Amino acid sequence: MSILVGKLFEADMSNFTFVFSKDACIKTCIYFAVMFIAVMIFNTITVSKYKLINLLTASKKNEEVKIKNPIVCVIIFLVAVAMLVYCYYEVTIDANNMIMQERVLPIILLGIVSTVLVFWSLSGFILKLVQSRKKIYLKDVNMFVLRQLNNKINTTVVSMSLICLMLFMTISVLSSSLSLNSTMRRDMQEMTPVDINLYKTANLPESYQNPYTGKTEYYTEEQIADSKVSMEQTLIENGFDMNNFKDTVEIPIYASSELTMGDLLKGIEEIVKTQFPQLRYDSPEEIIKVSDYNKIAKLYGEDEYTLDDNQFIVLCDFDGMKALRDQALKENDTITLKGKEYKAKYDECQEGFIDMSSSHINTGIILVPDSVEFTDAEKERTFLAANYNAKTEEEKENIEKLFTDANNSELYKNILAKGLDFDGMTKISIIESSVGVATMVVFIAIYLGIIFLIASSAILALKQLTESSDNKERYMILRKLGVDEKIINKALFKQIGLFFVFPLILAIIHSIFGIQFVMQLMSVLASSEELLPSIIATVLVMGVIYGLYFLATYMGSKNIIKEE
Repeated sequence: MSILVGKLFEADMSNFTFVFSKDACIKTCIYFAVMFIAVMIFNTITVSKYKLINLLTASKKNEEVKIKNPIVCVIIFLVAVAMLVYCYYEVTIDANNMIMQERVLPIILLGIVSTVLVFWSLSGFILKLVQSRKKIYLKDVNMFVLRQLNNKINTTVVSMSLICLMLFMTISVLSSSLSLNSTMRRDMQEMTPVDINLYKTANLPESYQNPYTGKTEYYTEEQIADSKVSMEQTLIENGFDMNNFKDTVEIPIYASSELTMGDLLKGIEEIVKTQFPQLRYDSPEEIIKVSDYNKIAKLYGEDEYTLDDNQFIVLCDFDGMKALRDQALKENDTITLKGKEYKAKYDECQEGFIDMSSSHINTGIILVPDSVEFTDAEKERTFLAANYNAKTEEEKENIEKLFTDANNSELYKNILAKGLDFDGMTKISIIESSVGVATMVVFIAIYLGIIFLIASSAILALKQLTESSDNKERYMILRKLGVDEKIINKALFKQIGLFFVFPLILAIIHSIFGIQFVMQLMSVLASSEELLPSIIATVLVMGVIYGLYFLATYMGSKNIIKEE
């Protein structure tokens, strides 16, 4: 599993070593011993309650069906379906809001209860329903198959519900994790087009209020002076050789109190507050002149834009915010800046970003014409993007250390000693951190998904093999009545097939909405575009494992009931 997930993320496996944990092995043995002892105790108690005559004739008796009234079963079935519909609605309408209101656990519990009720009610009236269709009920030995299904109703309800829930977990977890993997691999390529981003705050004031302590703190003269110069000058003054860079682009980013996030979201304030209650509407938008952005876009290989003197464009690629900004642009497509009105060139956000990341996180950049005149005081930060002037990975790593090695880099030491406001992101660090976190998440998800799938398949297989052994005499009676061997095998195939298919059908329905819930939560990391291939891959994995267990169960059961 480690190698598989490592290969999925194209991780460096040169230092991979396989570790066998003695402690885990010992604990596993202990836990299985405890389970076997518990089973022995419960079996002893159960068997001790029965008389010998009951044990000798047990195979000829059906389990007692506690619910016989089909009307009651239908009512319970409809109630269970209504409960499931409510759960489906809740998990798909607004997942983030549901988590904030701590309603996840009640919905999960309601879903579990309704799943149990569905199988409980179906087991009560499905026999009556099929009996009313004489052509189906009287065909071949269908009445025998249905009686076999009805034979173990109470225990079947419990096992079917558990298996359904495990299959649901398998489908949801595998699909979501594979989608996450595909999206992150794609995003890491798209969102890290250059080797390094550097940025620093421009025009630092003399003092500021510390948000953690509430006290007024002061910047040094050196920090204030550095905030007014270019990024390149800061690097040179602190001992960096600019020949280490190539394709260097440096641009200013502006912010104005005249143009806040609230101004761009007019008309949909209530909707935004519901989805992003912590959003600061009075915070100024990031503004970039279109020619400056085009320099970055050309370096990144992204689309470049043109603007008339009275137009603006909103760039946004974070799905959650993009949908809201698109709606806001349709409600209000004009802004006022420097006493002049500007109209949106497009009625929806365009693709674009400047800060590298492991995913699409740009919540909004406003592109304005070059004719807009900003003062130096309105410069919010200085941004630099560049590639390393290196031919090999080793040379790139040596340049990288100048920005990341606190112990051996003179540049790092100088900046740290002067307390300069200076930060950055590198392609190497983004990929390494993303691969580490994502690999861990996907490893756990894939591992749990496959374990749930194997466990549910094994439970079904063992249950059917056990019942085939118990029902061997019944199949012998069919032979004595003159039923053909092919029809008997066909009946066995139907019986086992129905046991495998019933929980799978409901699990698939659960998963349709469960995956939507997970994708809402992972909207920052995973893309819905990658979901279909992930679902196809999940179907193939499930088809192979689940199908092999079904075939093995059928072949094993056929050997058990065959005539000696």
